[in-house]
Amino acid sequence: MVLVITRLRYFSTFLILLFIAAVVAATSARAGAGSKSKADEEAGAVLFRDKGCAYCHGTGGVGGKKAPNLSGLRTNKLWPADKITNQIMNGGQKMPPFSDSLTDAEIAQLVAYLRAKQRPIPPPLPTPPPAPGN
Repeated sequence: MVLVITRLRYFSTFLILLFIAAVVAATSARAGAGSKSKADEEAGAVLFRDKGCAYCHGTGGVGGKKAPNLSGLRTNKLWPADKITNQIMNGGQKMPPFSDSLTDAEIAQLVAYLRAKQRPIPPPLPTPPPAPGN
């Protein structure tokens, strides 16, 4: 009887730890913690430019009249990846939420870009074709 109770305790402890590990893994994946590749950083740079982030935060995130400088986020311990993710998704203060207009992958790429040691510069926009008759 004592052996059965001991085994049940170990099993329930194991299940609790397994559940906690699954929650942490899901949260990390959502926060883009694994999105640190150069490709993700470069994609994030293009998104930052093309999705309008630069309109408020300035080119390269150096700050503007409408929004703060983001260039120090990489080393700011008050802004880990999960908090940046939450800010992008839900907005706050003057920032609108973007959870309806960005996918989880795009948010992870933006976080990778914002936390990059050396932020990539997005490639130039393609030049539009000349207008007909010119």
